[in-house]
Amino acid sequence: MVGALYAAEGTPAGALEAVAREFSPRIEVCGSPSAGERREVTLDLSGVERLFGNGHDIAAAIRATAADRDLRVRVAIAGTRTAARLLVHFRAGVTVIEPGTEASSLAPLPLALLAVLRTNDSNDSNASNELLLTLRRWGLRTLGEFVALPPADVAARLGQEGVRWQRLAAGDDPLPLVPSVPEERFEQALDLEWPIDGLEPLSFVLGRLMEPLERHLERRDRGAAVLHLRLHLVKNTDGTRPVHERTLQLPTPIRDARTLRTLALLDLESHPPAAAIDRVVVAVDPTPARIVQYSLITRPLPSPEQISTLMARLHALMGDGRCGAPATVDSWQPGAFALRPFAPNVNDLNDANDSNNSSAPILAVRRFRLPIPARVHVDAGKPARVTTDRRGLGGGRVEQCAGPWRTSGVWWEESDREWDRDEWDVTLADGATYRVFRERDSNHWFLEGVID
Repeated sequence: MVGALYAAEGTPAGALEAVAREFSPRIEVCGSPSAGERREVTLDLSGVERLFGNGHDIAAAIRATAADRDLRVRVAIAGTRTAARLLVHFRAGVTVIEPGTEASSLAPLPLALLAVLRTNDSNDSNASNELLLTLRRWGLRTLGEFVALPPADVAARLGQEGVRWQRLAAGDDPLPLVPSVPEERFEQALDLEWPIDGLEPLSFVLGRLMEPLERHLERRDRGAAVLHLRLHLVKNTDGTRPVHERTLQLPTPIRDARTLRTLALLDLESHPPAAAIDRVVVAVDPTPARIVQYSLITRPLPSPEQISTLMARLHALMGDGRCGAPATVDSWQPGAFALRPFAPNVNDLNDANDSNNSSAPILAVRRFRLPIPARVHVDAGKPARVTTDRRGLGGGRVEQCAGPWRTSGVWWEESDREWDRDEWDVTLADGATYRVFRERDSNHWFLEGVID
């Protein structure tokens, strides 16, 4: 047995859902929440008869509960969700039909009621409009007349979509009721009897709050994507209570209480509160928990909790914007790169292993942190001999060379990022290959890196 509730226009958001949850934990909100169309709710009434009686008693109790909250609602109870929705849109007040009589009860209803079963998909809405227009051209006016048509003929003329709508007109459910999960807040708060000052006493408070938060996330199979920390400070002399807020973007879904507490404390070391704390609030933005599938082939990686804690310690030691993984940028500037969050994954590691195992040769330039000054003898416009005073680096006659590649940039602004140089790749007599360049404004030569 399924019930349907339809509220009058202007009903407060969530009020109709609250009434439905008084009678069943399995409810489905119809309509698009983004468009504000939450005036219709269907609820599963299986087993509710033991508490409230038959269908008429249940409908009367629902209407009485809604009236106590100043809500004007229609109530329909039937054996299927589709029949209950059609009836609640057609008849005001209370409508109760026995299970198994849906087709006969819906037969006299107008055909235009099928429009209330439209989904949120605009394509499906357009298809239903065309279907209703076609049925009116056939001279059909009621749901019973549509149901009486032979299904084979309907399929031949309207396709399987027409057969689906014919079953809806008979009150059949194409899909089971999908319960709407109430919105949950993953938040913990604690009012302190005495204000605390310092991270050491705060760590005990955070541990007490993170443990129930971890259990809540585990029960819902969720992980924390964003960690919010709100510290209510003691009152100022003017009577205001400042709030110290911090937000941490986590690289992966995490729900380990110790890891979350460590990340919060490391962040507060760099951004301490300005006064003593008398209330602590911890909240997270939940996301589906990650699924870890280990393999005997791929190389194991550290857990995200370990990586997040390590990166938080490095950020606290080195400062924001100084830790991460290098990423290429769209620039010709030598040595230009950017930092992105360090978050390795198994796919990147597998791609690296595949590239290392491939038979195709791979060339890489091992750049020196600072270019090494060199002396280059030029013959006929090409490097003929390269020498340097740096220990461990070879020098000698140039066997092969390629270049020059002239690059320049940022000459339009006065900064230390300006460059103008000619680059060469040279192979010396000892077999070593280097990348050398000449600064055109000073005519000085440098070794940029070793080519492997």
